[in-house]
Amino acid sequence: MGRKMIAVFLFVFIFYVSVNIAECFAELKCVDAEGEAVIVNNDVPSAKAEAIARAKWSAIEQAVGVEVKAQSVVQNMTLVDDAISKQIRGVISNFKELAKETRKDTFWVRINACVEPLKARDAVSSLALNNSIAVFIPAKKPKVVKEMEEIHKTPYGKTERSGLATKDEYDETNILSENLIGRLTEQGYTVIDVAPTHALDAQEIENAVKSGNFLTVRSLMYKFLSNILLIGKIDYTISTRKGQDIGYGISMPFNNVTVRLTYRIVTRDNTGKTIILTAGTEEGKGMAMSVEDAAASGLKDLSAKLIPVVMDKVGQYIKGIAKKVHVRVGGVNDLNTNFEVKDILQNIAWVTNVEEKGLGEFTLSYPENPIYLANSISQKGNFQIVNFSPYSITIRYQK
Repeated sequence: MGRKMIAVFLFVFIFYVSVNIAECFAELKCVDAEGEAVIVNNDVPSAKAEAIARAKWSAIEQAVGVEVKAQSVVQNMTLVDDAISKQIRGVISNFKELAKETRKDTFWVRINACVEPLKARDAVSSLALNNSIAVFIPAKKPKVVKEMEEIHKTPYGKTERSGLATKDEYDETNILSENLIGRLTEQGYTVIDVAPTHALDAQEIENAVKSGNFLTVRSLMYKFLSNILLIGKIDYTISTRKGQDIGYGISMPFNNVTVRLTYRIVTRDNTGKTIILTAGTEEGKGMAMSVEDAAASGLKDLSAKLIPVVMDKVGQYIKGIAKKVHVRVGGVNDLNTNFEVKDILQNIAWVTNVEEKGLGEFTLSYPENPIYLANSISQKGNFQIVNFSPYSITIRYQK
């Protein structure tokens, strides 16, 4: 009996271990990827290292199924080593060079890299997640198919024929979404219009809003690496139809349409949990000769009411999550230079505030991943990154 129990135990143990090993190997995704880097001062080894880094990022993108602007991450190899080595450690289990070539002033390489998708997803998300705003608000618009005869009695005993047959169609790009995207862009926000990507259809959004199931929303936020998502659905009601008797022998000269929006603005915290910043309904009204024009007028009215609400909520959220990043600037020896540097820093995208702490000493409020701030600073011609950490950046300024 004891031997049988031991045999059963060993069988179960071996089976469990083999299944888990199989799952681990099944998770690996091996892909070919290419990378290229400029050779500076004939330094081929450094160019090769940068090209391989770019190729690795390309492999991670393929494995995860998203596109990360690698140049914002690997443009400065010091930033790569300091900022992302910890995140991507263990993501690529192994890689091998398939081909390499020096092309004039660049080094090109093709590799085959075996990536663990789950780890890659976490690494990319933690590194590349930003506060861009993804917008998707499809409108279920009315479209007149044909005039329909509807016989009914008026208060004066007359018989009238009226009515419209309508068919619902989703308009994924509409006046409301265009106005909203335009206003957010004007205010300096990075906005992603989801509609042209066909990553999601209107029915999926409607189901998510109705059911409160935000698995679809999470996947959408991850796909576009956006930390803020504005979703909603627009419905319409034809309040009164053109030609409809409204009493005293008077016929309605216009179509009167009420447009109603149900929306949510969602984000996620550091654990990936979905948080609703705000949710609600708004409506607008429009009148016109045709149903389509009346609906368009209603969307304009709706835009005027919704946009201030969205701008306020997004602005409050961005301000509330801003990090304090200490920036030390070498080469600042007088007040005039200090003012010049402060002015440059204040005009970097997403910087919400710059505090002076002394000559060449500043504290910046920045809601994005600090690596983007370091990259933005390095893009300025007069700055050179000397050292970088998530909460401190040392740079050198040259006039």
